[in-house]
Amino acid sequence: MKRILKGLFMKTLQKFGGFAALYMAATHLTGIVIFLAVLDYPRITDPAKKLALVVEKQTVMFTTNLLMYVFFGFALIALSLALYERMKAGAPALMQMAAAVGIIWAGSLIASGMTANAGLAAIVTQYAEDPAQAVLTFQAIEPVTNGLGNANGEILGGALTLLVSLAALRTGGLPKALNVFGLVTGAVGIISVIPTLNALTGFFGLDQIVWFVWLGIVLLRGRPGAAA
Repeated sequence: MKRILKGLFMKTLQKFGGFAALYMAATHLTGIVIFLAVLDYPRITDPAKKLALVVEKQTVMFTTNLLMYVFFGFALIALSLALYERMKAGAPALMQMAAAVGIIWAGSLIASGMTANAGLAAIVTQYAEDPAQAVLTFQAIEPVTNGLGNANGEILGGALTLLVSLAALRTGGLPKALNVFGLVTGAVGIISVIPTLNALTGFFGLDQIVWFVWLGIVLLRGRPGAAA
């Protein structure tokens, strides 16, 4: 009976992890489209113009922060736990490190989204009364949210992807091709923290979308106890 319950728990957790990975891929892609194609946010360098856009599109910004950072963070926790349970028997130390990094990354992203939305509410109110002061407030808040969101280098996301891929190579818990792709993706994320290579965060983001989709499909189709 205990073995049956354990198997049911593992199967359910793997499904949650698979759906979480697919959600993360979908929201990541949606966020890229919104910020790059719809808002053209990165191209705006003037703080006053950027703040005017944020105030004008405050509902879009609030929703995007909620989906891309806050909900993404909770999905990341589910995925980290699912991967830990899947491969802990064959690579306990690596998966402990991976799960710890995943939860730290999740907390950082949730904090980034919550801080951004709290700051948004304050800035919108201030902008109506004193636009110049609101610009200064915005300039103080944005670096904090960017730092928490890993905009200056995807070292946490890269480390998680790399550790999971290394553990999966050892245990056979994921397809070998996915693991090789994950090693490359993880390495790109880690080195993107170097200031001169910060532009690689974009490549990492696109690669990780593919990794999340691939991983989600594997978790939804695969046998929970395969790695053990």
